[in-house]
Amino acid sequence: MTTPRLRRISPLTAPPSSVSHGCFQTKLPLSLTNVMDLNNVLPQLDTANTDEVEKLLCEFNVENSRIFAFDPKEEALRSKLCQSVMSILGKPIQLSCQRTCLETLRILSRDKRVLGPVVTKEGMLTLGGMAKLHTPEAGGDNERTSEEDTRSEEEERVVVEALKCLCNVVYNSPAAQQPRVRVVLRKDCHGLRLLTEVLEHTLGVRWVGPYEAAAPDHQARPMLAEESERAREALKALFNLTLSVAGEKDDHQFRLIAAILRHLLMLKTETEEKTEEAHSHAVNLLNNLPVSCLDVLIDLPVQGGEEQYSGKNMTAIQVLLDFMEKRIDKGSNYKEGLTPVLSLLTEGSRHHREIRRYIKAQVLPPLKDVKIRPEIGSAVRNKLVRLMTHVDMGVKQTAAEFLFVLCKESVDNLLKYTGYGNAAGLLVARGLLSGGRGETQYSDDEDSDTEEYKNAKPFINPITGHVEEPMPNPMEEMTEEQKEYEAQKLVNMLDKLSRQNLIRPMGVRPDGKLAPLEETLYDLPDDNSGSDSD
Repeated sequence: MTTPRLRRISPLTAPPSSVSHGCFQTKLPLSLTNVMDLNNVLPQLDTANTDEVEKLLCEFNVENSRIFAFDPKEEALRSKLCQSVMSILGKPIQLSCQRTCLETLRILSRDKRVLGPVVTKEGMLTLGGMAKLHTPEAGGDNERTSEEDTRSEEEERVVVEALKCLCNVVYNSPAAQQPRVRVVLRKDCHGLRLLTEVLEHTLGVRWVGPYEAAAPDHQARPMLAEESERAREALKALFNLTLSVAGEKDDHQFRLIAAILRHLLMLKTETEEKTEEAHSHAVNLLNNLPVSCLDVLIDLPVQGGEEQYSGKNMTAIQVLLDFMEKRIDKGSNYKEGLTPVLSLLTEGSRHHREIRRYIKAQVLPPLKDVKIRPEIGSAVRNKLVRLMTHVDMGVKQTAAEFLFVLCKESVDNLLKYTGYGNAAGLLVARGLLSGGRGETQYSDDEDSDTEEYKNAKPFINPITGHVEEPMPNPMEEMTEEQKEYEAQKLVNMLDKLSRQNLIRPMGVRPDGKLAPLEETLYDLPDDNSGSDSD
C-alpha cells in the first residue's frame, strides 16, 4: 500500500469549500487549480505579509487536515515549513494568523521526523506562552464590549490550538519526551500551573474548601462542545507533562489537579460518548499523579444521596467503577480502554484502605452461591474473572492484579473468588503457586464468610472454584489388569510428548516458582531440616 502524499498548496489561492475551523469563514472554491508544491510556497512565506501568510497556510490546513501519513520524500520541505511557521509565530501577528499558524503546526506535528525546529527551548517557550490562560483581573464584573468579547473568544481559540500542538509535539517527538524538555515546560513555562488553570477555568470549578470543589449543578446545561474540546486538550497536554513526575515535590499542585479531575468525573458533556472520553482522559492523568494524592478523591463531606463508606465520600470511586464496567462490556480495545482504569483502581486500593474496602464490597461481595463457576455470570466479579484468562497478557495480568489486591494479596482469599485455574497465571508470575501472600502490608481486618459458603466449602473444587456434581469413577468397573494397561498407556503418551518437546514436566521450587522437574527434585529440602514432625 502506498503512503498518501501530503497535499500540496498553490500560492495565495483560496482553499476549497467552506471552512469553519480557524481559517476563512467564507465560501471558497470547490476544487484546487494550479497546484504548486512546497518548493514554490516556502519562499513566499519569507516575504509575504500577514494576510498573505494566513491565506497560504489556511489553504494548506484545509487540504491536509485529514492527512496522518506523510510522503518521506517531502520530509525536508515539511521541516522547513515547520521552521518558517515557528519563525512567524515569534513575530507580533494578529490572533487569527496565530491560530492559522498553530493549525499548520498541529498538522505538521503528526510527523515526528520534522519536529526539530519545535522541540527547542525557544520553541517550547513560544508554544507554552501561547497556551497560557489570562485570568480576569479583580473587578472583572464590569461590562465588556462586543469587540472585547470577540477578542476574548479568539484568544481562547488560540489557546486551544496551542494546547493541541503541545500535546502532539510532546506525544510524537522522542526529543520532547525526554525529561529535560518536560522540565522546561513545567518550570520555565509554568506549564503545569497554567494548564491546570485552563482546566479549572474551562470546567467552571468553584472552590469551597481545600481541594474541594462545589458540587456541580445537575440541572444546569452540560458542557458545550467547545468547552469539552478545550478540556480534553488540556487533559492530554497535562498527561504528557506529568509522565515523569516521580520524586517531584509539588504535592499541592498534584492534589489540586486530582481535585479538579474529581470535579470532572461528576460532570456531563454534550453527549454520553464525549463524557466517557473526558472520563478516560481523567483516568489517564490520575494514573500519572502520585498515588498518595488519590485521597483527595474521597476526603470531602458526604452530601445527600452520595456514595459513602466509613465516612468517606465514594462518589468518584463509584463513577470509576461504572466506567470500568462500561469498558469491560464494550468487549474490545481492552489494552487502551480498560487497563488504565484497572491500574488506577488497583493502586488506589493498594494504598488507601477505605478505597479498597469499598471496591471489594462492590466487586467481591461475600460468596453465597458457589454452584456456578466464577467466570460464568453477568456480575462484575464474573466479568473480571473471565479477563484473567484473556489472550492479551497485559489485560489478564492487570485484571488478576486488581482482584489480588482486593483480596489483600492473599492467595487463599483470591482462590476463593476465582478458582485455582483462573488464578494460575498470576500465581506463576508472582511465585505463589505454593500459596502465601504478596509483599504489601494490609490492615488486620478479617473478611467473614457467609454460612452458605462455610457449608459448601468442603465440596468446592479448588481448581474450578465451584461445587461440582459428583462424577462417575471410570475405573470402578475395571479389572486390575485394565487399570495397569491404561496407566502404562498414559505414561507412554506423556513420555512421547516430552521427548518431542511438546510438553515439559515441571515442578514448584521452594520459592513458589515453576521450574523444570529435575531442578525441583534437586532443590528438595533436607529431611533433617529441624522442623517438628507429626
